[in-house]
Amino acid sequence: MSIAPTKFSKMDETEEKTIPLEEGMECVQKGLNKIKVILEGEPESFSSDEYVMLYTTIYNMCTQKAPHDYSQQLYDKYKEAVEDYINTNVLPSLKKKHDEFLLKELEKRWASHKLMVKWLLKFFHYLDKFFIKRAEVPALNEVGLTCFRDLIDLEREGEKIDRALLKNVMDLYIEMAKGKMEYYVNDFEEAMLRDTACHYTRKASSWIVEDSCPEYMLKAEECLQKEKDRASHYLHSSSETKLLEKVQNQLLVVYTNQLLEKEDSGCRALLRDGKIEDLSRMYSLYHKIPKGIELVAEMFKQHVAAEGLIVVQQAADAANNKAENSGGSHEQDFVKKAFEMHDKYMVFVKGCFANNSIFHKALKEAFEVFCNKGVAGTSTAELLANYCDNTLKKGGSEELSDDVIEDTLDKVVKLVTYISDKDVFAEFYRKKLSRRLLFDRSANEDHERLILSKLKQQCGGQFTSKMEGMVTDLSLVKENQNHFQEYISNNPAANPGIDTTVTVLTTGFWPSYKSCDLNLPEEMAKGVESFKEFYTKKTKHRKLTWIFSLGQCNLNGKFEQKTIELTLGTYQAAVLLLFNTSDRWSYSDIKTQLNLADDDLVRVLASVSCAKYKILNKEPSSKSVSSTDQFEFNSQFTDKMRRIRIPLPPVDDRKKMVEEVGKDRRYAIDACLLRIMKAKKVLIHQQLILECVEQLSKMFKPDVKAIKKRIEDLITRDYLERDLENTNTYKYIA
Repeated sequence: MSIAPTKFSKMDETEEKTIPLEEGMECVQKGLNKIKVILEGEPESFSSDEYVMLYTTIYNMCTQKAPHDYSQQLYDKYKEAVEDYINTNVLPSLKKKHDEFLLKELEKRWASHKLMVKWLLKFFHYLDKFFIKRAEVPALNEVGLTCFRDLIDLEREGEKIDRALLKNVMDLYIEMAKGKMEYYVNDFEEAMLRDTACHYTRKASSWIVEDSCPEYMLKAEECLQKEKDRASHYLHSSSETKLLEKVQNQLLVVYTNQLLEKEDSGCRALLRDGKIEDLSRMYSLYHKIPKGIELVAEMFKQHVAAEGLIVVQQAADAANNKAENSGGSHEQDFVKKAFEMHDKYMVFVKGCFANNSIFHKALKEAFEVFCNKGVAGTSTAELLANYCDNTLKKGGSEELSDDVIEDTLDKVVKLVTYISDKDVFAEFYRKKLSRRLLFDRSANEDHERLILSKLKQQCGGQFTSKMEGMVTDLSLVKENQNHFQEYISNNPAANPGIDTTVTVLTTGFWPSYKSCDLNLPEEMAKGVESFKEFYTKKTKHRKLTWIFSLGQCNLNGKFEQKTIELTLGTYQAAVLLLFNTSDRWSYSDIKTQLNLADDDLVRVLASVSCAKYKILNKEPSSKSVSSTDQFEFNSQFTDKMRRIRIPLPPVDDRKKMVEEVGKDRRYAIDACLLRIMKAKKVLIHQQLILECVEQLSKMFKPDVKAIKKRIEDLITRDYLERDLENTNTYKYIA
């Protein structure tokens, strides 16, 4: 009886004894070897004592106090056992089989693999229950069933694997399900996609910190290509899209803002430095992602707009500083720089961004930002009209080829589409065109028609109808003059005795000009009367209004030293011809004789008495003309040239042109409102405003206050009326 206690006390000593790592691992390895033998079909099994011994050993190794807690080592041993079984038993056996035998072997091995995981979970139960949560590592069941997927991770890390074998395994998933995707998706694909996300989350979190934007994009591009290659080699075709979406999400979507906005290497830096290849790669990566390129396009737009505003400011500074280059060269420089910018960034749009419409829109909106800013008080619309004038007038483009001029006109028209006040451009262009045509300053009629056809294509027929009419009027001048010469030849009494050429203009086409009842000298009056007689007989239903301010005359000035041919305006010629009747005239007498307004007469007299060519002497001698001045013919005048042009001091008619635009806009708003109301009959206030703005915005950006004012005016004039029950509603009065 005394032996029993002794035995029990010895047993207590055994339980309390610490199990060394080597001893415990030897016991565990024996158990693992026996599991492998059982799985290979040998007639072996675990006895109760062996089961208890293995379980207890693992339990004790996990619960021993540090530093003898071997939980981590056992966890690693578990994973090693699973991987070793697959590599030494499963894969070699699969390689030896083909066709249906491979399928049967895979079914057998998959069943054995799951059985092994089941056995191991029993022995390592304590480890799975407590260590996993504490160490935050994957559960044993997950580790056991992911070893097949680990092959893919090995390949991602650069190791070579048997792709053909893996492809066969993937195909067998589907064959086991008799052609359905259930096993493949549930047992493999879902977990594989989770692993992929985790893998690239780790990679991206490191790369985004360490790499520049171009370096990061290169790695992302390479990863996407490798995953695509991987999918094509051993995954089912349905997995490719899902796999690439996972990679794109982790590498690109998650870090979009951080990547594109990298200070020294992000999108703005690439645009600034003109990195064509990197920008192309950026587009290639992000255009596959829903709404991926919108942010790139927005940054592109902001960059172009910012650069454009700098160009505007530079032009404004040059204008304010009144640099040495006179004649508005700073304005010409602004337009040229705008052309260069457009060419530069259109290369980006067509090349880097694959001609995508989103980037065309971004470029358009960027140019609209700065093209609608004024340069030192001058609108871009006026600058473009001036640029066209310098290109198309004589002396402006003789050295340029037709192709270069056409390219320049294309660029002008493109910029016109970006400005909101196209009607302002039209008015200034029409004014410049009229001077080129009337004073024979146009270098080439074909070029004039070419730009009009381009403007018509971009802005519509209504935009260019008046300008086209102007060009047509001038093309008929020669034919009309030939008929007039025939008339004079057939009617000698109508011959005025001087060469007279009359340009007939259609009132609605041309800018409005101030006309006056100038009392022409007899020599000139006879020519006017002759043409009136001719034109009345030719066209009975048209009325001629004479605009003498646009006329031009050639006079022979007989001075003491020599005769000089003077080319000047009709007003100037009329004044000088008075001195054929008297050598001395007062300001008031000239005004009475010619019936000229003071502002016109002051300009005319200043041009021939105070400017470069002093055809008349003025008393008192000063640089300005007053109403008390006296004038006499300067017989001593001479010049080294035998033919001289005497220009009139320029008149700043910008204010008048702006007023004309304002008046035309009022007419346009009225017409638009009535057009809308005639179609709708009844409309609420806000809807009428919106439709009016939408229709007119193609020509100019209408002011809402101006529209409201025109509505009130139309109500006053009985074109519209307010609804008696709802004053916010308008009715059309037929």
